[in-house]
Formats: sequence, structure tokens, C-alpha cells
Amino acid sequence: MSTEPEPTEKTEPGTREAAPEPEPQDTDGEPGAEAEGRTAEAEAEAEGRTTEAEAEAEGRTTEAEAEPTGSDAGEGASGEAADGADKAQLSEAEAELAAQRVERERIARRKAEKKGPVESGAKLSGKAADLLAAVRAVESGAKPVAAVFGEPEPPRRPAPEAARPRPVSAEAERVGAGANGSGGGGGGTGAGGAGSPVGSGPGPEVVEAVRRVLAEGGAPEGLAPQVATVLGEAADDELRADPWQLLRVAGVRPEQADGFARALLGAQCAPDDERRGRAVTVWLLEQAALAGHTALEKPALTAALAQRGVPDTEAAVQSTIAEAEALVFQDALDPTAPAPAEDQEEGAERPVRILVGLERYALAEESLADGLARLINSVPKADGSAEDWERAAASAKGSAAELIRATAAHGLVLHTGGEASVAEPAALLEAARSLGLRAWAATHSPLGLARFEALLGSDGDGEAAPRGAAGPVVTVAGLLSGAEGPGRDADGAFDLDVLVVLDAPQLDVETAALLVESLPDGARLVLAGDPAVLWSAGPGRVFADLLAARICPQVASRTPDPGPLGELVSGIGIGELNKVEAPGKEVVIVPVRDAGEAVHRTVQLVADSVPRAIGVPAEETQVITPGHGGAAGTRALNAALKERLNPGPGRFGGFDPGDRVAYSPTPGRTVPGQVVKADADGLHLTCAGRPVVVPKERVEQSVRHGWALTAHQAVGGRWPAVVVVLPGDAAQALTRPWVYTAFGRAARHLSVVQGADQALPRAVAEIPAKPRTTRLPTLLATPAAG
Repeated sequence: MSTEPEPTEKTEPGTREAAPEPEPQDTDGEPGAEAEGRTAEAEAEAEGRTTEAEAEAEGRTTEAEAEPTGSDAGEGASGEAADGADKAQLSEAEAELAAQRVERERIARRKAEKKGPVESGAKLSGKAADLLAAVRAVESGAKPVAAVFGEPEPPRRPAPEAARPRPVSAEAERVGAGANGSGGGGGGTGAGGAGSPVGSGPGPEVVEAVRRVLAEGGAPEGLAPQVATVLGEAADDELRADPWQLLRVAGVRPEQADGFARALLGAQCAPDDERRGRAVTVWLLEQAALAGHTALEKPALTAALAQRGVPDTEAAVQSTIAEAEALVFQDALDPTAPAPAEDQEEGAERPVRILVGLERYALAEESLADGLARLINSVPKADGSAEDWERAAASAKGSAAELIRATAAHGLVLHTGGEASVAEPAALLEAARSLGLRAWAATHSPLGLARFEALLGSDGDGEAAPRGAAGPVVTVAGLLSGAEGPGRDADGAFDLDVLVVLDAPQLDVETAALLVESLPDGARLVLAGDPAVLWSAGPGRVFADLLAARICPQVASRTPDPGPLGELVSGIGIGELNKVEAPGKEVVIVPVRDAGEAVHRTVQLVADSVPRAIGVPAEETQVITPGHGGAAGTRALNAALKERLNPGPGRFGGFDPGDRVAYSPTPGRTVPGQVVKADADGLHLTCAGRPVVVPKERVEQSVRHGWALTAHQAVGGRWPAVVVVLPGDAAQALTRPWVYTAFGRAARHLSVVQGADQALPRAVAEIPAKPRTTRLPTLLATPAAG
């Protein structure tokens, strides 16, 4: 890797600096952080945006300032009187100079006043404003500390009501304008598993009734719509009967629900309340899902309950199970070990572990295991003779031939490899379609879709196959919703014979179950991806569990990623951060001392150095950093990059035409895009060449600036140039999969703004992916799955 210093002030790739000083930062190193609390982010961004009014407040003359008030008014009046007395003796030029002098003095006084503390949060709205108001109420003594609803933790992912796989609503999944229909069935509901169907909401009278209860308990009244959606038509009665039901709302923490309960119940509120134990148990299981677990071992769950002040943890777990809010499982520690013989001593049992999980994930894993068993045990559809498949394999190169042969004979095949290996599933798709099979490929995001389409070439007439219509490549979300792909047959199954899923490590357990359950008997499923990248944002580790189970053919690509970037990323995959020769500045290290310098160097790289030295324009360069917060997180970097690359007042909810954005149509899924305009319909974006209209009421929750992304947000995408920012305060968030994923997003050039010092090589060598607790391996090992 090149580390040669440049003598100029501007940072060309290769500048060397000293090690940084650590600073605190929040990160999204855990999966699910894509669903990070939008309220805290909205507050930070609202306070940080430079609006026209704020710019005027920095000393520019406005109409409001033209009318003097307070002390300024008195001084202005005396100045005008003095001017009137001397007016006859002053020339026109002298009068102008005197007026300018008075104005400069007034502006200087205003600037001096603004050096004092400035009240933050003045421009906040919605839940962020409610939270801030509650904090200030506590500071002023108006409310007890227990009732405060301060800055929330990252919210939980919305919990669809049913775990049984079924087609999801197009409104929830479609990336595009006017996605109001449903594709093949109803979707889930809001967080907590109860609420209104997709597309409808609670009535105003329900919201108002909930608002009154929240106000009585000292909770932000802005939470009323969410509470009403989660708890349904009788939400106000449910809250009064069980105030801890407030924990079902995303972003609410146990201590906040405790304060609300104390305000409503008074002396009847106690830590050992059975209702509190159940609510905290469910909340912990949902927090575990954010970290990727589909269940928790019972000892871990009871220990977490004790930390949350639940006196009788065993009773809390049993009560939750009795009320059917969670399920309990006894899974063998070694599913492949034979069961004890009947003639063995009584009490000689197979060792088991006791797991507790939410029903939605339990049913999803069981459905997924059953569906995979069905694919494995069914006979693939006999389209194309064995000779035809063999001829297709013989014409393919390298590992692609092995993949084609495995797919010809099996219903489920796994394919692993790096970025270059994606050409092999493309060869398989073309071979299957040449044999007359209805073969389709699905990618994690529209970014990957465009790259995969380019590998397929033309449709035989010299023109590229149309995207998302009759073309063979779709997104997973579009396929499930029915907005893209082949549609469904009379039985509700996908109308296809072969499905190739790219970016398979990004499949969470619910999405995987939906896909597998929707495949018809005799269909072939190929799951392809790089096992070294970050796992899914949602719970589960489907691809890793399948690879470990070894229940179907696995084809490992022998196609290496080329060049210095390929050499660097391949080494990281096996735990080695090697120095690579980069004669064309493919890999460059830019050391920095602190987070402030990291932001400064990053802006220089994107705006000046990379375009000039590498030839990649700023709009094709992506910045990746470990977290959203901190002095060099996505918020700080996006603010600095916007100021340099697309300055503006943020007149459309903080955005201007031309802004790069990250759009999250559903929690855990991010699509990079660009702002086009805004009107009464909402904020108009273009995402991977597709038009998207985000309703104005959803902009704050689902759109953020996107010059800088986290590695989780960038998964599935690839850019000509990537700048990875590693400030010192992000050292604890670094893992081998994170570094592998971030560095692997670069196609031609990678700049690493390095402030993490030895934390980077240590993460690559010593910190693998954080383990996830799942039941899929046990389910796959049972006779029903084999």
C-alpha cells in the first residue's frame, strides 16, 4: 500500500500523518443498526443544517433586523437623532460613511451576543421535539427524572404480525414511485405484532385518546400515532391496564416505560410487577434480534433481565411463555449425535440447550428449514436433457462449469466467491435460459442489479434486457412484492424454474423463508455470495448456517479478484492485512491525527485528489465510515461533503436538488440515490436509475444524506473509488468482516483515511464476526430437513 507523502497542502492519495487521539462515537457495527433511532439522528441533523434563517443570523441584514428592538432600538434612535442634527453639515459621502459605521457597530454587537450559549433544538419537530421538551422539563424541575424520555436507543425493527412466510405487500417493499399496490398477498403489521394492516392507520379519535393517556403519564404526546398503530383500536385502554406496553414502540427504553408506569399506577407500580417482567423480556428478545439473534439461551436472557432490575427472572420468562409472547425450545447441543439407547440408564439424556425466542423468528426458521428440505428432496424439473446441461457446462469456463453441473442435478446449490466470481452465476443464468428454463436472478439492492445485468450482455438482438420487466434480473424486494420478476402461478408460487440469489449473506431468516416458501416444487435454488462480508441486517445467519450444515452441493469459485485491490481484500478475508504493491495508486493510506483532520482530508480526497490523481469524479466516489455519530461519522462527513459539493439551504426538509442521499424504504435496507425535486407529493429521488417519491411525512425517518455511508448500508454496492474513514474513536467497532466489506466496495481505487492506528490490523487478525444464536443448524440436522 502506498504511503508516500505529498508536499502540497491538498491531500493527494498517499499523505502521511501521525496517529489519532481517540474520541467517543456511536457506531452501527452490530447488524440492524440500519434501523438506528431516527429521532436522535433527526435532532442532530436538524441542529446541524445551515438554513437560510441561520445564515442570516450570522450577521447578514434581513427585514427583521431592519426593525430595531430592545437596546438596539434605543441606540438606533439616538444614532438617528445625531444624524439628523448634523445632517446639514455632512456631505453625502460622509453621511454614507457614518451610516455604515453605525451598521457595523450594530452587527458587531449582534455577533458578540451570539458567542454565548445558543438554545439547541429550536428547529426540531415531531418525536425529536417531544423528547427534547421532556428533558428540559426535568432540568427545570417540572417533571421527575423517571418520567423523562431522553435520547432513545436505536429502535427495534418493526415486527410483522406473522412469521409464516408469505408474499409481502408491494407498498412495504417496492422501490419506486406510486408503489401502493400489493403483489401477491398482504404484508405484516407494525412493531409489536399487533396493529393496523399495511396501508391503513389508526383513526384520529384513537390517536387523541392515546395522546391523553401519554400526557397523563408524562410521555411525549408525539408517540400517540405509533402507540395507536402498535396496540390497535383499544390502545388507550391497553396502556392504562398495562403501561409497560409502551415498550412495544420503537425507541422506548425500559427506564422510560418505568417512569410512565409510575405516573399512571402510582403506589401500585413495583419492580416485581408481572406485567413489567413480560414486557422487558419481549423487549430484550427484540433487542437481541437487532444484534442478529433469532433466539437467546435462557441463562443469557435471565442475566439480562437481572441487569434490568427484574427481581424474579425465572418467573418473568415463564410468564412470557405462558402468555404466548415467546416460545421455549430444547435443542440438542450436538444435533448429529445419536439419541440415547432405550436400555441406557434412566436420566442418560442427550445434552440440550434451552432457548427462548419470539414466535415470528421461530416460525420463520422452521418454515425455512422445511422449505429447504422440500427443495433438497424434490426432483428438479426435467427441462433440458442431461446432455444439454453437459454441453452448457463444457462451454463454460473454470468454476462456472462445476456450478452448472451441480445445478443441473440438485434443487439447492451454494456458490461462494469474491466480486470476480459473480461472473459464474451469470454464466449459469445464461445457460439455463438457453435451455428454455425460466431462470431469474435476484440481487440484494438495485446497485448490484445493474452490475449483474452488465455481465449478461445483450438479449440476442443487440439490446440489453429491460430491467425489472421481462429482464432476468430483479431485486429480492421487488421479486417478493411482485413489482418485479415473473409473477406468481395459480398456487401463489413464483412462476420460474431456476432462481439465483446473489448477495446471499444479506438474507435474514424471514426474507429467506419467504423466498424458499414461494418456490414451486421442482425448482432449483442457487444461493451465491461472499461468506466473508458482513451478515444480514436482520436476524439470522442463513448463508453461514447452510454452509456449515453441508446438506447440499457447495461450489467454491476459483476466480480470484484481480489487481492490488483483489490481493488486499483476499488477504483480509483470511485475517492478514498485507502491504500490496500499488503502482497505479490503487490503494493509498492517508494517516490522520484526529477526527477533525479525518473529515478535512476526506473532503479533500473526494473533491480534489481522487478526481485529479485517479480520474474518478466526486459523484462516483463513495465514503464509508463505521458509524453515524461521532466527529467523523456519517452525519459529520455528510455535512462537510454537502457544504463542499452541493451547498444549499436544505429547503426540502434539509435536502436540495443534487444531494446524494441514502433512502431506507424498509428498516435494514438502504438504497443510495439523488434528490431531484420536491412537490406536494413528497421528495422525488432517483435511486439506481429508478424514480422514487418519498411522502413528506416519511422523509425525516427514511432519507438521510448519502455521500458517506456505513459499511452495512454499502453492502451490495460497488463504486469506482471508495474512501474508507477510520477515526480513532471507531476502533472498537472494527471487525474483520467490517474491514473486508468496506475495502471490498472499491472497484478501481481505495483511499484509507487511517486514524485507528494498530486497531486496524488487530481487527483484521483477531476480531471475526460476532456470533449469532440461531436454531437453523439444529432444524437442518433433523430427519425432516435431511
